[in-house]
Amino acid sequence: ETRGFLDARIADITATAGVSQGSFYHYFDSKEQVFREVAERQEQQLTAPPSEAALRFDPADTARQRIAKANRRYLELYRDEARIMGVIEQVSRYDDEVHDGRESRQKHFAERAERFTRRLQEEGLADPAVDPGIAATALGAMIGRFAELWLVQGWADYDFDLAADQLTILWCNALGLPRE
Repeated sequence: ETRGFLDARIADITATAGVSQGSFYHYFDSKEQVFREVAERQEQQLTAPPSEAALRFDPADTARQRIAKANRRYLELYRDEARIMGVIEQVSRYDDEVHDGRESRQKHFAERAERFTRRLQEEGLADPAVDPGIAATALGAMIGRFAELWLVQGWADYDFDLAADQLTILWCNALGLPRE
């Protein structure tokens, strides 16, 4: 994380972890293998269904409030781990295993968002003309890419609350949800 994946050496990893190189090689064959483990766990954390305590959904929450809480949670987790997320993005461009792991998690996230959108349509809250699969993929990409550009690449210095609120407005408008 501090040197970037390409410049990191096994000695750096073991020194940071406080273990010997022999211990490292007992569990891992290479820095690529340990990085794949780190990347997989990080991606799981970002896309895993949150615990009830993590989001604190109130049964009375509206769809807009649930989307806002989920977006905020994702951005908070991404912000807190922005440095490692930048390294994961870098490595995913040339390491097929890391790329496949990211893609698998993104698909999982999109499937959850698609189910949520379908449910909103069935309840008459979301625009029935919106394709749930396309919307889920596009909106997930919007949040993920925005987080990378903002929190990793530093394209702009947005206020966190403003950015989270604006992304929620965009998401809700895309689904045609009523304003509250």
